[in-house]
Amino acid sequence: MPKVAVYNIDRQQVGDIELNDNVFGVEVNGGLLHQAVVRAFVRGGGRKPWKQKGTGRARSGSRRSPLWVGGGTVFGPHPRSYAFSMPRKQRRLAIKCALSDKVQEDSLFVLDALDFEAPKTKQVVKLLQTFEIDNKALIITAEEAENVERSSRNIPGVKAINTTGLNVYDILNHDKLFVTKDAVARIEEVLA
Repeated sequence: MPKVAVYNIDRQQVGDIELNDNVFGVEVNGGLLHQAVVRAFVRGGGRKPWKQKGTGRARSGSRRSPLWVGGGTVFGPHPRSYAFSMPRKQRRLAIKCALSDKVQEDSLFVLDALDFEAPKTKQVVKLLQTFEIDNKALIITAEEAENVERSSRNIPGVKAINTTGLNVYDILNHDKLFVTKDAVARIEEVLA
């Protein structure tokens, strides 16, 4: 079982926590993570790329033309949903893989508690400076903490969510994770 230090918001170690091997010690499956995140689109808008006459180039009406790279498909299927849904077990395994990856990289910080009396961006900035983080960070709380979410909303690259909104994309897209002790217990309860 991976053992992680538990900190308070001043980065003083207040204890240790043993993480569940079934959630935080899973072998990372890159293909599964890719499948959980990937989406495909046709590139380009409907604007006319250049005027009809006088340029010396061929007439062209849209960047989505099937003749162009990134354009549409000629006579492609129309009334079809391209929605892709993964089975629940695969989705849960992908979240476990993403969390395990963060533990292996030492990018997961467990906080004993995190709650602010009022929404102040300064408090989140101070937290990031205390932990010497200058890139993207994801804050995960057990339940909806409106003050934490509103405090982090104004900082580029920082996002606060609760355990019900936990997803693979957010975990992989942020370099560091702050998880409260209660959130760890909730995640292990749901995913183990």
